[in-house]
Amino acid sequence: MTWRAVAAGLCTAAVIAPAAFGDAVQRANGISYDILSFDDLDGWGEDDYAVALQIFKNSCDALVAPDWAAICAGADDAAHPRAFFEDHFHPTLIRDSKPPLFTGYYEPEIDGARAPSARFSHPVYALPPEVGTDGPWFSRREILRSGVLENRGLELAWIEDPVDHFFLQVQGSGRIHFGDGDYMRLGYAGKNGHPYYSIGRELVRRGTFAAADLSADALKIWLRAHPVEGAQLLLHNPSYVFFRDVTEVSEDQGPIGAMGVSVTAHRSIAVDPAITPLGAPVWVEKDGAHPVRRLMVAQDTGSAIKGAQRADLFFGTGEVAGHAAGRLNDSGRMVVLLPKPMATGLAEAYQ
Repeated sequence: MTWRAVAAGLCTAAVIAPAAFGDAVQRANGISYDILSFDDLDGWGEDDYAVALQIFKNSCDALVAPDWAAICAGADDAAHPRAFFEDHFHPTLIRDSKPPLFTGYYEPEIDGARAPSARFSHPVYALPPEVGTDGPWFSRREILRSGVLENRGLELAWIEDPVDHFFLQVQGSGRIHFGDGDYMRLGYAGKNGHPYYSIGRELVRRGTFAAADLSADALKIWLRAHPVEGAQLLLHNPSYVFFRDVTEVSEDQGPIGAMGVSVTAHRSIAVDPAITPLGAPVWVEKDGAHPVRRLMVAQDTGSAIKGAQRADLFFGTGEVAGHAAGRLNDSGRMVVLLPKPMATGLAEAYQ
């Protein structure tokens, strides 16, 4: 299950120099780096490396640190994509004290309107100019109860269902379809500075759900069947996400991720950028009912994505993608492809 807020447009983690990146991960709990061979990767050799190379190249404009820039400089002329990855990278297994976990995310599609009505009465807000300038702002509870956002011209659109609004914030992007056939595409603009708290985990703590039975779909059904109790439950998450209009992004492209580029279904993942550098290729070995063995690219982040073996897989846009993403809650392994000098330096520093 996905509990996230996409940090779209915030690409600083992608351009951190190797030394600074090592300093950041030093704060992680019990982190280790083990260099593997490509033969150690389950299923390596069976993927479409030309597609993976193109997704990697999409991130290259943000990869300005020397190790990355040198690799990107040769990416356009790579005649053999698989050999390109094997020649330039070391597969690096990064581990910490947290267990491996793969979840999924997607871009919701929601009916809405440009003006409020009896049906569409829940506003989706743009980022207030004062947010983020002086520590945490109002919490979700304070925002909804104080009216601090009202009558300021911050409404981007209006939607029908507060549950849809909450999950739009969880995903961090979406498309709102209007009755005239037009639509608005929303991207992440910022948040109120409060930590994310999982309402799904809260229901498990209360005994309402067993962890194995919880999914995004099950949670939505419960919230709508218990509107009063559900409204109170939503307030347990103090984090509140604001949006911006990014309709200029082509309809056939994915939403904008943390590197400022569109993410790609089944090829882009969200990671913890304090550990896995944005822009890095990542070999994903996801287990579960639908195993995945695929080379993806770390192009996004999320509030709930913390840890060396934690990733959110992007499934695409719309209801089908949402159902698939909401059911994903699997273990496995992710192996980061790091530039050879970077991988060697980190492995030696964190022996």
